[in-house]
Amino acid sequence: MKKIIASTLTCLFLLLSGCASVSMTSLDADRQAKEFAVASDKSNIYLYRNEMFGGAIAMPVSLDGKMAGRTGPETYFLWEVEPGAHEVISHTENEARLRLSTEAGKNYFIWQEVKMGMWTARSQLHEVSEEEGRAGVLECKRADSDI
Repeated sequence: MKKIIASTLTCLFLLLSGCASVSMTSLDADRQAKEFAVASDKSNIYLYRNEMFGGAIAMPVSLDGKMAGRTGPETYFLWEVEPGAHEVISHTENEARLRLSTEAGKNYFIWQEVKMGMWTARSQLHEVSEEEGRAGVLECKRADSDI
């Protein structure tokens, strides 16, 4: 019984603290992305994770069926996409999905919320306003995306 409690407490500690290692972009790429400029014939999708909760867990994310990379605490992705329908999936203990339809010349913001899971972290994806999204992205550093 003591081993189970100790193991549970250790897992909980790792979930609440620590720092996952993810690949990052250059400071210049981060600075440029935080200008929030959008090409007139494209859409930008920002996915951000601006909290330290679950910091030891890197969370895989896919865009339109392609693995995009992993988020860590206080990181974000920027994807320039064709206007239209897109699906973002956060692959954690659960599979959180968010579908959105984008228009040319606009930014879209998705907050990746970290949740407590049974064995590891869970997540939930929320489309947020541009004001809330910009503030969240500014708290983060840009992670390198495979897309």
